[in-house]
Amino acid sequence: MRAESFYNLASNVDDIGVSGSYGGKSLHQQSHGESFFSLFRSRLRGNGIYIFDEPEAALSPQRQFAFLARMDELVKQKSQFIIATHSPIILSYPKAKIIQITENGFEEVSYKDTECYDFYKTFINNPEYILKKIGIE
Repeated sequence: MRAESFYNLASNVDDIGVSGSYGGKSLHQQSHGESFFSLFRSRLRGNGIYIFDEPEAALSPQRQFAFLARMDELVKQKSQFIIATHSPIILSYPKAKIIQITENGFEEVSYKDTECYDFYKTFINNPEYILKKIGIE
């Protein structure tokens, strides 16, 4: 959810008086990441299909792990997820079927063969190299 869309959702939740369903306080009184996670934790149920476009945009790395844990609970309750992401944390979900879009079209790849994993691994192992490559010394 884009920040603007989520703002409208939070306003609607307040207007209809169900903000207590989201951690006991208005989504507007929570940070964007916390309110997004409250929605994810409180409103998603088993037996659902959920589509997310870059959910990591709203979540800290720690909350991305919590997102995975909640997603796993829902998968065990027969839910399915379709997620577009650049997050190596979210990509690491062991039961994921990872489809990477390349010049050749769609390709199923393993976690460690994703461009995202490779880039983050290179950066973590040698940030100076990446910074120099983009012109920061």
